[in-house]
Formats: sequence, C-alpha cells, structure tokens
Amino acid sequence: MIAVIQRVSQGEVRIQGISRGKIGVGLVVFLGVSDDDESRDADWLAEKVADLRIFEDDRQKMNLSLHDVGGKALVISQFTLLADYRRGRRPGFTKAAKPEKAIPLYEYFMDQLWRKDIQIESGEFGADMQVQIINEGPVTLVLDSTVKYPR
Repeated sequence: MIAVIQRVSQGEVRIQGISRGKIGVGLVVFLGVSDDDESRDADWLAEKVADLRIFEDDRQKMNLSLHDVGGKALVISQFTLLADYRRGRRPGFTKAAKPEKAIPLYEYFMDQLWRKDIQIESGEFGADMQVQIINEGPVTLVLDSTVKYPR
C-alpha cells in the first residue's frame, strides 16, 4: 500500500462539480492499493498517518501529529501511484489491485483512521475527482507499507 500524504491548511474533493469532502488543517492522503496488499498494510499505514509528527509546534519544529493539531484526513483513492513506467512511454497499472480487492482495503484503511479518532472525509473510489489542496510547507511524504512488510 502506498500513500502520498500532504500537510494542508485546506483540502477539498469534488465530483461532477459537487463538493464530496472538505477539510481545513490536516492531511490529504492519496492512497494506492496494490494487488498483494493485506489488512496489515492498512493497519501500519493508518498508524503512521495518525501519528507522524509533521505539523509545526510553537518553535516551528515538525513535532506535532494529526492528533495534536486536531486535524482531519481527506482520503483519495489513487491507483496511479502503482504505475509501472520502467518501459515505454505509457505507464502500466497491473500492480494496482482490482476494485473487488482495493475497495475493501481502501474502506478498511479509513476505518482504521477513524478508530484512531481521526475525522475522515473522502472521495469516491473510481470516480473522476477534482482535488484542490493548499499544501503547507510544502510538506509531502511518500509512505510505502512494503518498507515495513517487504514482498
């Protein structure tokens, strides 16, 4: 499971021009589910997202977590994070999980964040979405569960 997280002061996702999810201070999480991911990948990732200390304290040090700042998470499914672009000019997506596997893991990941008392907003799996972000810092991190659980 791969997530690109961005520390934001605002984030919003729209589907067909209608706001589906909107947050203030928090994290926008672009989530990619691979064909070999399991629930333990989502567990690990949710713990990292909830507890990473990437918000600034009063001394401008990245020392506070999403919990500490009372932030929310805007979770967006993004299979393109699993792109294989090693050959040719068009990326392949064969490593991305099919919807029958990806949707339950995407929902499970959000549920794990919720269980960690993180308020969640989300896009819609498989929808054509427009995402607006005001990235603070900018701070953008890539989290990959294969670091914890090598394949």
